[in-house]
Amino acid sequence: MNQIPSYRNVHNRFKLDGNSFTFNDLFEVAYSFIKEGKLHERIIGDFLMDWINPNTDIVIKTSGSTGVPKFITYSKQAMVNSALATGDHFGLTIGCSALHCLSAEFIAGKMMLIRAMILGLELDLVPPKGNVLLGNNKEYDFVAMVPMQVNQALNQINQVKILLVGGTAPSNILIKELESKTTSSFVTFGMTETLTHIASRSINLKEEAYRVLPGVDISIDDRGCLNIKASYITEELIVTNDLITLETDTSFKLLGRVDNVINSGGVKLIPEEIEQKISTFISFPFFIGSIPDEKLGEKALLILEGKKHSSDLLSKIEAENILNAFQMPKALVFVASFEYTDNGKLKRKATISKLEEHPY
Repeated sequence: MNQIPSYRNVHNRFKLDGNSFTFNDLFEVAYSFIKEGKLHERIIGDFLMDWINPNTDIVIKTSGSTGVPKFITYSKQAMVNSALATGDHFGLTIGCSALHCLSAEFIAGKMMLIRAMILGLELDLVPPKGNVLLGNNKEYDFVAMVPMQVNQALNQINQVKILLVGGTAPSNILIKELESKTTSSFVTFGMTETLTHIASRSINLKEEAYRVLPGVDISIDDRGCLNIKASYITEELIVTNDLITLETDTSFKLLGRVDNVINSGGVKLIPEEIEQKISTFISFPFFIGSIPDEKLGEKALLILEGKKHSSDLLSKIEAENILNAFQMPKALVFVASFEYTDNGKLKRKATISKLEEHPY
């Protein structure tokens, strides 16, 4: 049985922007990035400094999509183990080419660096904004992007062999686009507490259920929420607020978050479920939210970003018969600009708080 590497075991095939580096070389790389690099490189430099210091633990900031960002301490070995699990799950091999296009301020960007160092990947760095493939004709074996980046790079996405789409749920429109590409695309499920993804579902195979990575055990609690046991990360049970249906011992369907549920007239509505059904009809940012209501308790709203337009949108949705009477939003409202976290996740409650007083 092969020995599990430690965080100091940088693979001898690891390359960063075409150059080979050992663990001992990382100080000079980090120092150069911090002193002379662009913003995304300075952030990478700060992380590498944390990675090579003698401490065996590292502090990671959460995204703050459901509240105030917090800091979590994990062992560097747990992050190595997570990288190995990803390599096994997606069949990554030594020398695979990869693109780093996510901010290393957050866990997804940190883990791409660790995967490259531990698995022996050849990693190219680009700023985490705009079309990350623009002007680049190179083919990549492995890339992780958020949906916004995928949208901007769609015309070149066939340059990517394996694509992970995470951070937030991709729209049905984007999924349909990816189904027609040669790229093997996967929607991933994970969070900072699980050191990025612990499950994925194939877009090309039109999978609806997420399949967990090796070493992950899942269960459902009395709230209907997912509980995760991944001993390679932590011995503690990870309790989530993600509503699921358990399909098998190793797969689940994601419904939404329990803290987003709307209780309207005694009926519990899952906003994400409604959003998925209507996303085909809406090509601009939107979400389902609610405001207090004397009769219903909570009134469901279709909230769109930008100036007022498509005033007949609700009528069009109703005519499609894809929502039942309870799920149909009671009003259409507009917010000039949504609130997002630093890594692009929608802040629902913060956005709803921007709604002005209206008699909806």
